[in-house]
Amino acid sequence: QAGSCSSKKVDLHEPANAHSSIGKVIGVVSGKGGVGKSLVTGSLARQMVKMGYKVGILDADITGPSIPKMYGIHEKAQGTQEGILPRIAKDGTKIMSVNLLLEDEEAPVIWRGPVIAGVVKQFWTEVMWGDLDYLFVDMPPGTGDVPLTVFQSLPVDGIVIVTSPQDLVKMIVKKAYGMAKQMNIPVLGIVENYSYILCPDCGKKIHIFGESHIDEIAAELEVPVLGRMPLDAALAEVVEKEAFYEAENPYLEAVSKEIKDQYMAGEYLLVAPMFKGQKERTVVLPKGDWYDFYTGKYVGNGEKITVTPGLDRIPVYVKDGAIL
Repeated sequence: QAGSCSSKKVDLHEPANAHSSIGKVIGVVSGKGGVGKSLVTGSLARQMVKMGYKVGILDADITGPSIPKMYGIHEKAQGTQEGILPRIAKDGTKIMSVNLLLEDEEAPVIWRGPVIAGVVKQFWTEVMWGDLDYLFVDMPPGTGDVPLTVFQSLPVDGIVIVTSPQDLVKMIVKKAYGMAKQMNIPVLGIVENYSYILCPDCGKKIHIFGESHIDEIAAELEVPVLGRMPLDAALAEVVEKEAFYEAENPYLEAVSKEIKDQYMAGEYLLVAPMFKGQKERTVVLPKGDWYDFYTGKYVGNGEKITVTPGLDRIPVYVKDGAIL
């Protein structure tokens, strides 16, 4: 009937596999290829693994998958009637990629966009990820079918934009930022790769791609610069050795702090940060009786809860009623 159209937004998110329990979904995106996006994805995963979190990587770059090889994984993924089992790297990172399904991992993937997007969706709905604190999604470059599918179908909590210090950076970053904003996805910040190289003799920073303008762009978009990664031979070496499970990347420590899920402030206080633009979040309560810091109301014991705090406060919980 005329005038009966609803203005309600339709939730297009697909349910995860029944055997998946995932805390945060973080997308790693770029406006163009060749900026080291997969390197950043793996580095973020490594940071969170070292902090004791359970981590997975969904390799959504179907036509250019590189995550399994970085981690030295060449065995095929196995499945049951209940779903597909991701492969597990030596540091415990769970990985799913199209290369783990192909008979020949070097064979080209010559598929049309909708088919590729469908495969990415299946990596969310049919893969049994198990219990994860973080799932990092390594996106293909650009703003095409796959990023659109991920943003619509997965409950993405935020994205990290990867770029390099070249002349086109402003346009490239703005494209990725603009798509995220149109899809109501929070932008956590920007990582600049290939930012400089350190002179092996004197330690001076040499900006081989020219001076960076990332600070100006970040200020214009009102997002933080989360890290600047140099050309680092040590990182290149672990990639070549297919041993990224040993990688150390100190340049991205600020990013891991930005996406950290929740933390204990002493023995009795639990703080659960929110991302800018985030409307709700999941909080995992440790064992013990937990109460809302602001209202004093009991919230739970050793379970997951979904909270929707007002814009004026960060979720904080107190164990056993201490200091209330």
